[in-house]
Amino acid sequence: MSTNPNPYETERLLGEYLLFHYGSAEDILPASAPDGMREALDFAVRTTRHFSPGSVESTLDLGCAVGRSTYELSRSSALTVGIDFSQNFIRAAAAMIDAPLSYQRLDEGHQRTQLIAKLPDGLPANEVSFETGDAMDLRADLGSFDRVHAANLLCRLTEPDRLLERLPALVRPGGELVIATPCTWLGEYTPPENWPQGSTLDWLRERLGGAFELISVADEPFLIRETARKFQWTASMVTAWKRLSA
Repeated sequence: MSTNPNPYETERLLGEYLLFHYGSAEDILPASAPDGMREALDFAVRTTRHFSPGSVESTLDLGCAVGRSTYELSRSSALTVGIDFSQNFIRAAAAMIDAPLSYQRLDEGHQRTQLIAKLPDGLPANEVSFETGDAMDLRADLGSFDRVHAANLLCRLTEPDRLLERLPALVRPGGELVIATPCTWLGEYTPPENWPQGSTLDWLRERLGGAFELISVADEPFLIRETARKFQWTASMVTAWKRLSA
């Protein structure tokens, strides 16, 4: 288990991520928002659409945060497991199965607005479960899955190679892997010696190429609202892979 403190346990970040995953356009955007901001909404939904059409038996959502992508993946998976390192995020994700969740949106200074996060109608579509876990040190008996989804996780790990080494065992032969990463390598999360030496895409090809075939590469923008006047707009690189036969 990583010994680094988890920065994702504050109530402020919980509110930001509940808004990011479940907030409506009206909850998130100012009236003056340009079209590019609107197109960056629903990131946790859009990344799940990079899998092939059709249904599967099981899906793993790594770095699931507050769970919207996990619930979306349940539309086409009989069993979906969401794992995140943040206990606060996992508690919130699991609680939403039973009832909507009240949270606060920071507007500015001491000003906050009370909002409600709730699942879209019909979700979860099939069985969903959540657990805390370290993506670099997943439990040995986790098993393998038809699909593995990991969005905006890789460049927040201290040793991302440890996850990449585990992925062939997590994805069944013929199964699919979707990795989304903004490639924002920062020393506060990942020591520079553990960053890719070249591009992140070339590094993924090198590390995964022996066990996976790269199917597609695309960009998906996302938007995180910090305050009424401050937003993070970022483009995440989404790669889709197919597990080769053992």
